[in-house]
Amino acid sequence: MRQFAADPRFLLRRLHSLLGLLPVGAFLIFHLWENSQSRFGAEHYNGEVVAFLQGMNYLPALEIVLIALPLLFHAGYGLIVVNQMRAEPIRYRYLRNWLYWLQRISGIGILIFLLLHVGMTRIEGLWRVSVREDLFGHMQHLLSQPWMFGIYLAGLLLSVFHLANGLSAMGIVWGLTTSARAQRRFGFVCAGLGLLLAAIGVHGLIGFLP
Repeated sequence: MRQFAADPRFLLRRLHSLLGLLPVGAFLIFHLWENSQSRFGAEHYNGEVVAFLQGMNYLPALEIVLIALPLLFHAGYGLIVVNQMRAEPIRYRYLRNWLYWLQRISGIGILIFLLLHVGMTRIEGLWRVSVREDLFGHMQHLLSQPWMFGIYLAGLLLSVFHLANGLSAMGIVWGLTTSARAQRRFGFVCAGLGLLLAAIGVHGLIGFLP
């Protein structure tokens, strides 16, 4: 408690990392699985996955409380951390410093991508019935354009890296991996998780293609 009172950033940083894992990270994993269902075609994706989500009671409230607000805090405090960042990857060329730097840069890229993605799906669906009724066709139209597919691929890989690397760093920050050996082993586990999620995500993107 004394540490919280002496340095409120201590609590904010831990809240920032915790929300990055739960619920934001958990939602990313669910969203990647959700989009991976595209491989079963439009009828399954629209009729089973999208219809199930749209049929959930209080879905807008759940999206605001469990996704939007935690994401806004995580992104907002992350921007503050980026502004205070003193990492010098060229001067200090060890892996942990590079990962620290890439974590912050990837967060900015993800934020830009999310604004684009939410605008072209969730927000556009508010006034376009065709998007709500045929989200598969809408995504297929978007991703059939090579430049848009590239943007989505970049956003996907940045998001997966940010989650996997953030989970590895969280183990250190929270004192779960105290030794160099434990940090290295857990780092490999997180890297494996990142590769798995990237494979699921890419498979889902390809599933939307004609």
